Amino acid sequence: MTDVVVVTGAGGMGVAVARRIGGGRTVLLADAFPDTLDRAVAALRAEGYAAKGQVTDVSDGPSVVRLAEAAAAEGRLTAVVHTAGVSAATATVGQIMAVDLLGTAHVIDAFEPVATHGTALVCIASMAGHYATLTGEQETTLATAPTTDLLSLDVVVRAADLEPVMAYILAKRANQVRVEAAALAYNRRGARINTVSPGVISTAMAKAEQQGEAGTHMMASLTACGIGRTGTPGELAEVVAFLTGPGSLYITGTDILIDGGQAAWLRRHRPRA
Repeated sequence: MTDVVVVTGAGGMGVAVARRIGGGRTVLLADAFPDTLDRAVAALRAEGYAAKGQVTDVSDGPSVVRLAEAAAAEGRLTAVVHTAGVSAATATVGQIMAVDLLGTAHVIDAFEPVATHGTALVCIASMAGHYATLTGEQETTLATAPTTDLLSLDVVVRAADLEPVMAYILAKRANQVRVEAAALAYNRRGARINTVSPGVISTAMAKAEQQGEAGTHMMASLTACGIGRTGTPGELAEVVAFLTGPGSLYITGTDILIDGGQAAWLRRHRPRA
């Protein structure tokens, strides 16, 4: 039986992940934009990967269910890596909630029924999620509320009045806690689920974020924390390969921070006003 890898998002992170873990497997790549998807699939096929594409809008639950069913029909579901998302620099608050918050919940829900022994799901969250200032009750609600209720939760409705950056922080924290809550159901299927929270990874989306004032501060903190550079998609893909491979069989329901020490500097060394 063929091993199947699903990657949502045909951008820099998604293609890097597909290259890293897709060798000798069927790679089912999903993206909301057909042209982007076709280019990525063609590039992977030219490099010898058994790649297929499926247009998928993660903000639409049935679209994600169709992706999960197609993946299960291809063979043994080995890994699912959810990289699809939008940026606070280029998206509205509504788009952030629909794609980054609700879309991740759809992926978690759709792939749990088709997960089998050995399946590993990794959702790309963000370092930003570590800076959410939510109450314990709010986090519990975000973690456990039915997906159909997510956009109507008070904490999410109030996000409409926030700047996109703050909405993004909320959405990414919701990703982290929702994966924590989903670990039990995945464990019962012999599967695993984790989040990876990257800092600044050198992708087209990150470059767009660097153009604004927030990006200036972000780049300055990379210098101040001592790393002095952005991360690469390949470095993120290595962590994903670990979390979807045999060396991490006892790791589930947790978050791995990949940020070059930026969060540590912000917490322990940033000058206080």
